Formats: sequence, C-alpha cells, structure tokens
Amino acid sequence: MIVNTPIVMVFAGNDPTGGAGLQADAEALMSMGCHAAPVVTAITVQDTFGLKDFAALEPSLVVEQARAILEDMPVAAFKVGMVGSLANLAAIAEVIADYPTIPAIIDPVLASGRGDPLSDEPLEGGYRSLLCPLATLLTPNSREARHLVPEADTLEACAQGLMSLGSRYVLITGTHEPTEAVVNLLYGNRQFIERFSYRRLPGEYHGSGCTLASSCAAVLAQGLEPVNAIIQALDYTHKALEAAASLGMGQQLPDRLFWAREDGADRDS
Repeated sequence: MIVNTPIVMVFAGNDPTGGAGLQADAEALMSMGCHAAPVVTAITVQDTFGLKDFAALEPSLVVEQARAILEDMPVAAFKVGMVGSLANLAAIAEVIADYPTIPAIIDPVLASGRGDPLSDEPLEGGYRSLLCPLATLLTPNSREARHLVPEADTLEACAQGLMSLGSRYVLITGTHEPTEAVVNLLYGNRQFIERFSYRRLPGEYHGSGCTLASSCAAVLAQGLEPVNAIIQALDYTHKALEAAASLGMGQQLPDRLFWAREDGADRDS
C-alpha cells in the first residue's frame, strides 16, 4: 500500500521534558498530517525551568542519520531547530544544499527561552553564511532577528537583511516584544507582506518556536503556498498554546494534540 503522508526531516536536539526539540517537532508534524523523520543533533539536560547542560553529537553522526533517510524515504521538507554546534550547522547546510527543490524551514535557535546558550560557540555567522541562503522560510523571534542582523535599527531592517542573505520568506515572531498583543511580521520577495496579531496569553511557554516552525514545515510539505501555510501554522500554534498545561513546576508545555482532546470531549458529552 502506498501511503501519501508527507515526510519532514527534522534536525533538532532531544529535550527530556518533551516540551521542545524533537518531540515537539514530531507532535506538531503528526498533528498537521505529516510524518517526522527526526535527526538528533544534540542531547540536552533541562527541565521546565531551563537548560542545565547539553552535548552536541559529532557532525558525522548527524550527516549519517540524514543521508540514511534521504536515500530511503521521499522527504518533502526540512526543518532545522537546535544545531548544537557550528560544525553541525555546517554539516546540516551541506546536506540541505544537495536537495535544492525541497523546502527548508529554518528556526535559528540561538538560546533557550530563558536565554541559555545552545552552542559552545557563536552561531550567528554560520546562519548568515550557510543556512539563511538555503531557507525557504526563516522563523526568528525578534531577539534572534536582531542578533542575526545587528546593524539593523528596526525589525523590518532585520527582515530585509535576512532576505538579502537569501532567505525567501522571513517570519519574525513578536512574543518578546513589549506589546499588548503578539504581533508577527511576515516578509517575502524583499517586501513586507502581512502582520498577524494574536491575543497575548498569560504565562510562559516552552516549545512555542518549535511548534510554529514545524507546523509551517508540515503545511509547506503538503504543497500549500507559503502565505496560506504560515497563516494555518500561526493559528494552530496559538491554539496549542491556549491549551497548554503545567506538567512541571516551570513553563507550560503546548498541547499540540488539543484537537484530539476536544473531539474526545465532544464524544463524551
């Protein structure tokens, strides 16, 4: 039997809370109708409060994981999250560059939500020179955008700088901005496209960026054009955050399968 489920290859670290990293990616992709092919880049030690330690895998292991799947399965999209090291970033870019027709969704993860570094060396230069030129969609939060384009004086200038590096679309998320609503800004083809405003939810969430980038990858893997794909992914992510739960004593974890529990409630009523 031929199954037409789109396959998304995910490069990311393992998070033992399940709130972010590979489990978050897999849940979002499954929820949006795709199959995740997870490539481990790093092992982390963290809880719902923050990162305690991490170890990046050897670049050769990252590449071997990816090549094994790419030679066996029809990957429909790439999603890149935590890379763990500059060497891993370069290795991932080398793999993705060999498949220019496959959309690449790059979440330029520079630090944890609490601000803990996720690499022992700066990654900004690697993103600028190696991964941004390959990005179909780049999904930085406002802090990451400013780090990647430090000479920019506005978020629009950040977006223009990232597109000048080769990123086709740039979605800058506004959760870290001091605004009443969360305003996400979409740019593409060297111009501003649209702003998406969402009610700011109370509390803090672990894995929101992973959820958004992976849901974008899922919809793009299914062939939807980018603007509509991003709208669907933003709406899905907001609903997952609305349904978040405090499974630990720190940040809340998004419920990426909220729709399944809603259906169950309907059946029981």
